Amino acid sequence: MASPQALSEEDRRLVAAWAADCAERVLPLFEAEAPDDARPRDAIARARAFGRGELGAAGEIKRRFVAGRAASSARTPAGAAAARSAAQASGVAHMGAHALGAAAYAVRAAGLAASGRPEARGEEVRWQLAAMTPPVRAALSLLPALGEDSAGPLGPGLLASGALGDAIREIQSGLGA
Repeated sequence: MASPQALSEEDRRLVAAWAADCAERVLPLFEAEAPDDARPRDAIARARAFGRGELGAAGEIKRRFVAGRAASSARTPAGAAAARSAAQASGVAHMGAHALGAAAYAVRAAGLAASGRPEARGEEVRWQLAAMTPPVRAALSLLPALGEDSAGPLGPGLLASGALGDAIREIQSGLGA
């Protein structure tokens, strides 16, 4: 039986574009630190192409870790989080729950980049919720709550703890709004 975190391919294609939008908002934080490293930008472009049906899931599953390795090129935690957001967006082809990972890392990047503005984190979450179309909101609502299913990124692990977990919980609680 497939994990409830996977979502159908149709739903993954829907949420891929939203995940790419989340990652693209913070991409300048990474690019300012590593302007010659195109891996995160390429991951976002691939997530969008997957969402449009131009790329298949199998090929994207093989490439989903490339942007994550770009995080080591960043000089700050905000830049690294931006690269990881792009990596999570590209992972949506594999499992829909990665869309929430992309959003959480974007929230983390925005918060770290604006350390003097504690409201930046909440502003990013509000933007993400407002940027969801009704079909994206419906697809993301199919995912289990953070920590309820161990078979994927929403299980116990990095995304379930700390600031990333807080961001995902806030996004999931806002889905019904």
